[in-house]
Amino acid sequence: MEASEPFRSDTKRILIIEDNELNMKLLKDVLEAHGYGIIASRYGAKALELARRHRPHLILMDIQLPDISGLEAARQLKESQETQSIPIIAITAFAMAGDERKTLASGCDAYIAKPIRLREFLDAVETFIGAAK
Repeated sequence: MEASEPFRSDTKRILIIEDNELNMKLLKDVLEAHGYGIIASRYGAKALELARRHRPHLILMDIQLPDISGLEAARQLKESQETQSIPIIAITAFAMAGDERKTLASGCDAYIAKPIRLREFLDAVETFIGAAK
């Protein structure tokens, strides 16, 4: 599932990498309702290609993915000169001691534990890229 229509040039774009269908739908629906344009994939290995092609303003990265880990995808994004300046928010069910430190060390700029609290989530998005409207 990728963006099916071109975005207006002033639309703030968010790339979501999330393999759980319900989580993807929730994130997509909430962000679209707030005016953001969404690019989406279930696979971490697609993150670099999609980020280069669509130039999102923000990336939301699940950590546990079916192909490569979100931590590895974040490392690849931060190692590429084309994508290293894009902020990455890790969205993960891993909330054990040390997980946040490991996530931030991989290159993620913030960490949100699942289940997502909507206001906290939207505040984090706005902190990195501002309101969509």
